[in-house]
Amino acid sequence: MLRIQFKELANTVTMQIEGRFVGNFAENARRAVADSKHPSSLLVDLSAMTFVDDIGEEVLSWLKELGSKFTAGTAYSHDVCERLQLPLAS
Repeated sequence: MLRIQFKELANTVTMQIEGRFVGNFAENARRAVADSKHPSSLLVDLSAMTFVDDIGEEVLSWLKELGSKFTAGTAYSHDVCERLQLPLAS
């Protein structure tokens, strides 16, 4: 199961990922971001992500290429950020 929430504050949009970021779910998330007006700043919160597969990792790397920053509140999400060299928000 996957749940993605978008929260907009000023010039930042937070994309919160909850659950398993896999397969078609991850691809649908990519399409949603690609089809939207890109915010000046996208913050991707991985704190509630419980699993990511190869496709999900590709999407996270793509989000990094867009200039997104990431937050990781768990050991698992922090490990994913380190492995994929995702930039953590300060």
